[in-house]
Amino acid sequence: NEARSADLLAGYFEGSGVDIERYEPAPGRTSLVARIEGRRADAPTLLLMGHTDVVPANEDGWQRDPFGGELVDGEVWGRGAIDMLNLTASMAVATRRLAVDGFRPDGTLIYLAVADEEALGTWGAEHLSRHEIDAIGADYVITESGGIPVPGGDGDLRLPVLVGEKGSCWCTLRVSGTPGHASLPYETDNALVTAASVVQRLADYRPETRIHDTWRQFLAGMALPDEIAAPLLDPDRLVDALVGLPIGMARQFHACTHTTIAPTVAHGGTKTNVIPDRVDLQLDIRTLPGQTLPEVQAILAEALGDLADRVEMLEAHDDPATRSPADTPLWDTLGRVTQAFYAGSHLVPMMSVGATDARFFRRLGTTAYGFGLFSQKLTFEDYGRMFHGDDERVDVDSLRLSTELWQAVARDLLTA
Repeated sequence: NEARSADLLAGYFEGSGVDIERYEPAPGRTSLVARIEGRRADAPTLLLMGHTDVVPANEDGWQRDPFGGELVDGEVWGRGAIDMLNLTASMAVATRRLAVDGFRPDGTLIYLAVADEEALGTWGAEHLSRHEIDAIGADYVITESGGIPVPGGDGDLRLPVLVGEKGSCWCTLRVSGTPGHASLPYETDNALVTAASVVQRLADYRPETRIHDTWRQFLAGMALPDEIAAPLLDPDRLVDALVGLPIGMARQFHACTHTTIAPTVAHGGTKTNVIPDRVDLQLDIRTLPGQTLPEVQAILAEALGDLADRVEMLEAHDDPATRSPADTPLWDTLGRVTQAFYAGSHLVPMMSVGATDARFFRRLGTTAYGFGLFSQKLTFEDYGRMFHGDDERVDVDSLRLSTELWQAVARDLLTA
């Protein structure tokens, strides 16, 4: 139902002078493109991209209605408030303001409100990048979701820029057994019991620590004291060094340096009084730069040991890691304009441990970053808990900062 968001945005842009197009490759899965055309064909094109879909929410865990969109004490509450309707909305506001103000840049500004990001991007960015490149092709892309200020080791603020992201290898493992009457469980081949052991082995598995270039650049940019940075650069000491860190930071640092395996969904059994003969386990596996499906399969085999021959991989969505360079005109623009908001701050390259639509553009040769600009009212830990979690919310100051950032970036990058 992203068409509803596309309708709302089209109404918001009405009368502003921007050119609007819609793309609907499947019923209701609508993406909207708004353009401010540049005056020069040789000038760069900037794409501001936000998705309009959100993950589900269990309202039992929320203090407020997750779809109420309530403004309470300077914070907007609701599913998507930080992932990523905050940026999608602020990008729209900035684009409309620029158009109404008569912004006529040398390069073209494109706003893309894209469908289907939370479910692999099939009907959104993937479709558009394959079939509608004339509409959304750009030299530079900004999407979710860096820019949360964190103090560096020297006391100056750091603004992380997501220059790359881990790959994803979502897969389904089938565990087979032998059916029988559940009143006679002795020595039965119960697929659910075997599946429980499979899940436990995956949870207990300790993958190899890998120190890659983006991780090194991130730590160098943070200017941490050597006694903190050195263990985080040592594959033999990194895991132990995570123990004393705040839990959100520890999880982030672990995910940046390890292949992660999370069992997330299980389906199996047919009836209470039937020994189950089949259980399907869905795994969310996130891969590091350079890893491919055969390596993932080898990791699973190692983790499962003698249970490996009891499982069958039914399907696997192999989406390798991607990265953009940090020495680009867009990086320079971000470094300049952010000084107006956080004087003396420094950009630091960082890897996203989750997938974003940036990967589709990086594979086209486009420079794509995850960025925004946030206040210091909510911490890095706060944001980490709220992504796909309960009580998601964003403060109004952060919405203002992001909106003003997009306007400043467009003026700096797209005008001579």
